[in-house]
Amino acid sequence: MSTREIPLLLDGPCGPLEALYLDLPDARGLALLCHPNPVQGGTMLNKVVSTLQRTARDAGYSTLRFNYRGVGQSAGSHDMAGGEVDDAEAIALWLRAQQPQLPLSVLGFSYGGFVAAALVGRLEAQGQVVERLFMVAPAVQRLQAPERLPERATLTVIQPEQDEVIDPGVVFAWSQALPRPHELLKVAECGHFFHGKLTDLKDVVLPRLA
Repeated sequence: MSTREIPLLLDGPCGPLEALYLDLPDARGLALLCHPNPVQGGTMLNKVVSTLQRTARDAGYSTLRFNYRGVGQSAGSHDMAGGEVDDAEAIALWLRAQQPQLPLSVLGFSYGGFVAAALVGRLEAQGQVVERLFMVAPAVQRLQAPERLPERATLTVIQPEQDEVIDPGVVFAWSQALPRPHELLKVAECGHFFHGKLTDLKDVVLPRLA
């Protein structure tokens, strides 16, 4: 069985979007991955995103990661708001069309945590079902109207306690105020990019996908 991702250019709102797709035979689900802040160099090859992709693969999921508009070979320019969510929505619809019988999970890191949450909120508003949402060191301060939070997908928030990019206190307060059921996992002695802690990240995500 090949675990090599296939490079693709998929139709997006502003033109082609660069993506890497792994189509597993007999997959148990689909996993879409959203990368961190493109203005600060975030791409789909970020090591946290790569760890999440391998984790989903090892759990038996077909995976798709992609570059937002203006990143890598993706057309367009950065929007840093709803535009990247539009990109994610187009990618999600393509992924679902490949194996519509499989449940979808969405995983996002940092700025990608905002994109992932906003995407799942949109999909739910359209009547679509998303099984799981993982927000890793998420930029929760960006989650403002018109984007809506998902209400039904099983939600796991993973936050490093020594995050130097996203204020952990902001994430913890956001979690405490969130009215819907969810799981908050705090990673001790860990910074934003999970240096030396990528195995720990896999260890908490893998059983929740499996």
